[in-house]
Amino acid sequence: MLLDAKLPARFILRQILPDVAVLLLISLVFQVLKVFVGQYLPPIPLTLPAILGSAISLLLAFTLSQSYDRWWEARKVWGAIVNDSRSLVLQVRSFVNKEHAAPGALRALAYRQMAWCYGLGEALRDQDPQATLARYLPAHELAYAGRHANKSLALLALHTEQIQGWYEHGALNPFQQVQLDATLVRLCDAMGRAERIKSTVFPTNYRRLVHFLIYLFLGTLSLSLVEINGLVELPILLMFAVTFFLVERTARYMQDPFSNLPTDTPVTAIARTIEINLRQLLGEETVPAPLPAEAFYLM
Repeated sequence: MLLDAKLPARFILRQILPDVAVLLLISLVFQVLKVFVGQYLPPIPLTLPAILGSAISLLLAFTLSQSYDRWWEARKVWGAIVNDSRSLVLQVRSFVNKEHAAPGALRALAYRQMAWCYGLGEALRDQDPQATLARYLPAHELAYAGRHANKSLALLALHTEQIQGWYEHGALNPFQQVQLDATLVRLCDAMGRAERIKSTVFPTNYRRLVHFLIYLFLGTLSLSLVEINGLVELPILLMFAVTFFLVERTARYMQDPFSNLPTDTPVTAIARTIEINLRQLLGEETVPAPLPAEAFYLM
């Protein structure tokens, strides 16, 4: 997630350098044509690129709006995960009759929930969470999760088995079991919503159409400015090119909030916050520090 800090120019411009380079090449070709065959080039009124630019602006506004909706939905999903992770441990700590529960049962569930948060975030970023899970899970639970394609779902299954065991041994009454099951259902729902955002691809043909129209607009604008000196035309084209390409590239990156880029939803930092909260609920004195930010973003 990009922070409220001064973004370095290299990060901003690096994203659009290939497109700007292509634009400059096209403009140079038009300049050469203007010198040698300028009298034969068809005149293009400025109203044509003006209308085209207005249409592209509307398309970019729609694309950016839809992309931000996907990013914001992902952030809301992880906000719900924070709340439900805290609620789960608070409920277990309050509900479970310790006389009928095995020692360390609350700690086992809390650590499993920490593993679930880290594992889900890494899985959404197409990373293997096995090494991270090993820091929080005992060997038999790690082996159980390793046999599943969806390791986060496997950890929720272990949660349900533990809660069912408490109920069968009289550590929970039926109402308390229903409350805990409802919390697990919300966690499973949040996981499904995050996976839906990850697996639903923003229409590629729409993105390519917008990209093509930007090039068409800049090409027609360059032809419309054929009467202007090249030293004036190039800055004008660069100004429009940087503006349009930056908006288009921003929308493209925000379409996938789990792509392991600085524009991501900060799932690792959120999981670290959950770990800190749960460890403190367990009464542990030694807790990790919040995940430090990079120069201008938080992962």
